[in-house]
Amino acid sequence: MHRFIPSTKEDKKAMLESIGAADMEALFVDIPKEVRLDRELALDESKSELEVTRLMNETLGKNISTDALTCFLGAGAYDHYVPTVVNHLSSRQEFATAYTPYQPEISQGTLQVIFEFQTMIAELTGMEVANASMYDGPTACAEAAMMAVAAGKKKKSIVVSETVHPEVIKVLESYLRHRDVALIIAPMKEGETDYEKLSTLVDETTAGVLVQNPNFYGVIEDAKKSVEIAHGKKALAINYVDPLALPILESPGKQGFDIVVGEGQGLGNDLQFGGPYLGFFASTKKLVRKMPGRICGESVDSRGQRAFVLTLQAREQHIRRYKANSNICSNQGLVALRSTIYMSLMGKAGMKEVAEQCLAKSHYGAKVLTASGKYKLAFDKPFFKEFALVGDKPTKEVNGKLVEAGILGGYDLGPLGVKNGSLLCFTEKRTKEEIDQLASTLEVI
Repeated sequence: MHRFIPSTKEDKKAMLESIGAADMEALFVDIPKEVRLDRELALDESKSELEVTRLMNETLGKNISTDALTCFLGAGAYDHYVPTVVNHLSSRQEFATAYTPYQPEISQGTLQVIFEFQTMIAELTGMEVANASMYDGPTACAEAAMMAVAAGKKKKSIVVSETVHPEVIKVLESYLRHRDVALIIAPMKEGETDYEKLSTLVDETTAGVLVQNPNFYGVIEDAKKSVEIAHGKKALAINYVDPLALPILESPGKQGFDIVVGEGQGLGNDLQFGGPYLGFFASTKKLVRKMPGRICGESVDSRGQRAFVLTLQAREQHIRRYKANSNICSNQGLVALRSTIYMSLMGKAGMKEVAEQCLAKSHYGAKVLTASGKYKLAFDKPFFKEFALVGDKPTKEVNGKLVEAGILGGYDLGPLGVKNGSLLCFTEKRTKEEIDQLASTLEVI
């Protein structure tokens, strides 16, 4: 029956007769009366299609999107350009299938997309193997920490740099405290990880060392130092990365990292008011059997034709439950599909151009915003597409005035200890005119 056509009285009568029930009340006889609501639900009166459409449009109209404002806000969710073909291909009917291939042998299209996604993530990160995708960047990071603990056996602590995204650290805290794993924060120094202090916090009980590069403040760190420190104590080195910075930075794989994770929203996915997003997860082949989620592989069928299979899948939660390495058994299929289309379309040259534009525009932004001397950079460090800017007025007040001028300002760093600090982001979408308008508006403020 069509989903928009309700059941008639005759339909309901026929269904009740087919199961031998006298009326609707007979369906609920096993529920004790004292726990039943015993009244009608307090719902509004039904509305016509026209009324519902008007109500939804009024509600949606309260949101202000990046179509209405020039966006300089980043901090983990980025206003990158999404080519039209990504929307066109990802909305094709053949991709609107079951969310996960529980019968993988009949899901060849889905498996091929996942296989291509894994391959490109592995190439981008310089790692040996990648999985089918995770829920989002922060949970991928938490899974990486738990994977390090599982690999370290009796090791029960994770050391994480203070320059990792604060929301990622919160997710880590939520995951690890229920696993009796200590989360140790290594302080930052002038906008980057204090590697001297980090080295004193890593010991024989450390399962993994986590740094972000470029870090939350946009600073490009010498992350290889964390690899040396971690491996010196036989701990795993974990890197949380921006995938669009990788085309112009040395790959985490070449730097020697064991696990690489990140947020893939910027790879062909819109901001979408916060989600759904996409976590990616890659590691060395040595750790593949402790990797969460699923891994697709390429093979041949009985006729010798190219075919795809689920090579590995972490379904151990069915038998081990809370003792399992991970309970993740799904992946963000549609969002990963969009990223696969984006990476295929852009290619190595296109993604490198995006990275170079982000780099050039953010440095131009830093130059014009600090030219008058009213604003200064919080940290004198190399940066990719974001930097922390400090002025003499509270960021909340400044951002309110920017919105009035049609500009979405930066992330307020005040709660993180950077007084009047704002984390501004410059993607390839920002034009010279928009950056100059931001500078002139801030001058007036």
